[in-house]
Amino acid sequence: MYREQTIAVVVPAYNEQKLIGRVIDDMPDYVDRIIVVDDCSQDKTSEVVEAYQEEQGRLVDLIKHEVNQGVGGAIVSGYKRAIEHKADISVVMAGDAQMDPEDLQSLIDPVVDDKTDYAKGNRLASGDAWKIIPKRRYIGNAILSLLTKVVSGYWRIADSQTGYTAVSLKVLQTLDLDQVYKRYGMPNDMLVRLNVNGFRVKDVPVRPVYNIGETSGIKIERVVFTMPYLLLKLFVWRLKERYVIRDFHPLIFLYTFSLILFFINIPLSARILYLLWTTGVIPAINFLTSIFVSTMAVLFLLLAMWFDMDYNRSLNE
Repeated sequence: MYREQTIAVVVPAYNEQKLIGRVIDDMPDYVDRIIVVDDCSQDKTSEVVEAYQEEQGRLVDLIKHEVNQGVGGAIVSGYKRAIEHKADISVVMAGDAQMDPEDLQSLIDPVVDDKTDYAKGNRLASGDAWKIIPKRRYIGNAILSLLTKVVSGYWRIADSQTGYTAVSLKVLQTLDLDQVYKRYGMPNDMLVRLNVNGFRVKDVPVRPVYNIGETSGIKIERVVFTMPYLLLKLFVWRLKERYVIRDFHPLIFLYTFSLILFFINIPLSARILYLLWTTGVIPAINFLTSIFVSTMAVLFLLLAMWFDMDYNRSLNE
């Protein structure tokens, strides 16, 4: 127990027989329950955890998936078990030991103090992040974090892909966990659902940990195609739920006008290119019209984003 709050740590694990023991060994003493979710591993992950169940004085809980559900599915299973045990705060720490247990206290403190409902680690806040994190992952993370600001409404968050998080029992009992995205992209989906329900989110600087023998299961070529679609779908869903169904805000009109003007400008731009190719001359009226339409589209878009940022300011202090 930590400051009169029970702490459960959810550990999603897939083929982590080499490092899962280190994760359990390094867990701080104030953690009340360690919930390891073996996501249908092909190695001896479960056997290692079962050995700890026999040795550890505190409770080590093991959930075995018969079918691989992805990291998001494993986390959701762990969350449900934490709800059953009414853990006040549920933390996620990966089974590959990439999350420093020394950062755990700073992660759960804002939730314990009721300063936020969901605290998430931010590895990019470290000045050493560029040197430690593999370059492709760093750049990809930075791009996804930028897009997630727009999609989620949490404009002050960074490192959207980190899985090192702490969440209150109230949040888990409110969200429909069965609807949470089960694969890579779960943290982005979670942020959107938190925003729709009006929960506060806070970034907490954490130390990036790499090159300790972990193996990444992320397929870059697959993520490139799936993440843009997921983010677009989440963005549209959030606007509908937050600003049409649950409340109303004129920024909906601004986003809509911007989208309409964008599509209007497509044939205008195509006509300009066609005339330039066939005649070598661009009619002034066509050029000015295209410039005006594109300028208004960008202006409406920026205004909508500004309204969204201002509306959600209290949720991301």
